[in-house]
Amino acid sequence: MEVIIQKNAEAAAQLTAALIGDALRLKPNLVLGLATGRTMERLYGILAEKHQREGLDFSLAVTFNLDEYIGLPAADPNSYRSYMNHYLFNNINIDPRNTHLPNGTAHDLDAGCRDYEETIRDHGGIDLQLLGIGVTGHIGFNEPLSAMRSRTRCKALTPGTIAQNAPQFEKPEDMPKRAITMGVGTILDSRRCIMLVTGESKADIVAKAVEGPITSMISATALQLHERCTVIVDEDAAAKLTQQDYYRWIFQNEPEWEPYR
Repeated sequence: MEVIIQKNAEAAAQLTAALIGDALRLKPNLVLGLATGRTMERLYGILAEKHQREGLDFSLAVTFNLDEYIGLPAADPNSYRSYMNHYLFNNINIDPRNTHLPNGTAHDLDAGCRDYEETIRDHGGIDLQLLGIGVTGHIGFNEPLSAMRSRTRCKALTPGTIAQNAPQFEKPEDMPKRAITMGVGTILDSRRCIMLVTGESKADIVAKAVEGPITSMISATALQLHERCTVIVDEDAAAKLTQQDYYRWIFQNEPEWEPYR
């Protein structure tokens, strides 16, 4: 695991966008795993700017989102499909047929989860998986006690997750209590992971995820097992990390990071 501390949220988002852009230029048909949430909004704006100003080409890219609420149709403004269309897909030249999210309104949800896994496999697996982290330490909606080998499945949301996300709904009580999520095992199968985290409210959980013991109670700790995981945080989110000086030293002395500073 690599930890990169940036001075603020904007710098963290810019670095993450640079890494995604480089991966896409290196492999135009990149299979990209995507995340949602407030942290990602600026990142997606930067990627859209790179497309419009620098010609960053998404025409051959394929995307798979981590999760989707159960019971919300794609057209619902609170669905993650609507989120992705608004913040990214409608602003770049990606083929909509190559953008995949779990189907939260499928007649057979379990079969839909199996189909999602199969579709990922059919595309050769995920090259680069983008991640955020929830207040419970979840990646995707892999809430506490999610198995490290879990695959795409339906998952009940914790009260903490519901409290965090409900204000995004016009009527908070309308927020679904269940979601479909890629499993921890599905995420670990990706060739590279980048977790972007900003803000002081995430400092405690970032420290547990990065420096704490690996536990199913905090699914993000599973990323410690990934052979190529980069955690990008701003100063506020890094505040509780005990090895900050070491992480800064590595970043400053590793030549491969120079183009992105």
